[in-house]
Amino acid sequence: MKLNRRHFLKTAGLSAAGILTSQLPFSSAEAVPRKPTTGQSVMGLIAPKMTTVRVGFIGVGQRGSGHVKHFCHLEGVDIKAICDTNAQVLDESIEFVTAQGLAKPARYTGSDHAYKDLLDRDDIDIVIISTPWEWHAPMAIHTMESGKHAFVEVPLALTVEECWQIVDTAERTQKNCMMMENVNYGRDELMVLNMVRQGLFGELLHGEAAYIHELRWQMKEIDSKTGSWRTYWHTKRNGNLYPTHGLGPVSQYMNINRGDRFDYLTSMSSPALGRALYAKREFPADHERNQLKYINGDINTSLIKTVKGRTIMVQHDTTTPRPYSRHNLIQGTNGVFAGFPNRIAIEQGGTGNYHKWDMDMAKWYAKYDHPLWIQMGEQAERNGGHGGMDFLMLWRMVYCLRNAEPLDQDVYDGAAWSVVNILSEESVNNRSNSVNFPDFTRGAWKTGKPLEIVGA
Repeated sequence: MKLNRRHFLKTAGLSAAGILTSQLPFSSAEAVPRKPTTGQSVMGLIAPKMTTVRVGFIGVGQRGSGHVKHFCHLEGVDIKAICDTNAQVLDESIEFVTAQGLAKPARYTGSDHAYKDLLDRDDIDIVIISTPWEWHAPMAIHTMESGKHAFVEVPLALTVEECWQIVDTAERTQKNCMMMENVNYGRDELMVLNMVRQGLFGELLHGEAAYIHELRWQMKEIDSKTGSWRTYWHTKRNGNLYPTHGLGPVSQYMNINRGDRFDYLTSMSSPALGRALYAKREFPADHERNQLKYINGDINTSLIKTVKGRTIMVQHDTTTPRPYSRHNLIQGTNGVFAGFPNRIAIEQGGTGNYHKWDMDMAKWYAKYDHPLWIQMGEQAERNGGHGGMDFLMLWRMVYCLRNAEPLDQDVYDGAAWSVVNILSEESVNNRSNSVNFPDFTRGAWKTGKPLEIVGA
């Protein structure tokens, strides 16, 4: 769903329903685990088997429209309704659906809360939420309250309280709330997960994750598209604004929330210079982009310690001129894999020279490609979406729902990975002192089963 600049500024002072709740004060005391609610754990939750997955979409802008297209090519799916505040992109998605020979979805628009009318329907099983960040938590909560499963774009929430509200709601309603971290379904990430499960790297010690993606050009999106609202977060927070793309796969390698969990974090940011320099160069002196005060450090680096003592470095940089990278590094007692570019060094079972990177990945793909990618990789690449990871993620979601299997990611994962956003800000603002992670699983991480290599 697209929010233009004027709408963003109009809502900037609001905190109701979770909108822009980053303005609320935060204390690390909020990280103290909550007492059990009236619900029960949703770890390993299996929803009743669905012969057909009936879908509603909230938000079909630059991200959500791609999801609509992919769902049109999935078996066992019925697209029931689509909602967006932008009538043009809404109608484009509806027209795409009908052009595939599928039934015309119901249309919802006209106000910021038109999505509630979609949620009132009783013929929808799951809702795909692809809206600006501040809407994710309230929409996910409303979706579960309406008796539907919520699938939410990243990040899941923007405050510790929102994370807890989402967890509480999932446990009380016994509905799935999955943050759609697509990078977990990339070929390389799946292969490394398979390598880890087979013990190639020995005992795991350290991981590195990042979102390094130069996005200053989005500042030129003034009245629509992602930059019309995302730019303003650089004026509101100083921390890791977008931690989950690199962190999701590393967390799965390390069995976070499934035998280990995040314990505490420390974070620091570089000066915030790049956005102001870009605005000065690209916009007139009196342009609104030159009147903003950019406070988010150009590069944020956070260190996470897990309960088992492992370490994870997480970085965020959408400002400096540098090549794209998610790092995707996992180090164990027997060797290391690192991405961008892919390379590997193994003591036992590799080339025999762990002082030099092995850059030839063909033999590693041949031996360790994930069974899911072997089964679906060709179809995923053909349908596209970040090299096929988007299509594979959606296919896997539908497969699990139609076959009564637990999802690969649950609400606890989404909360733990997203809360780095908030905790990094607190640490930066407190001279990089460490901040405790909430245990969103309420202790269930101790007995949680590691993610299986499905299809093996």
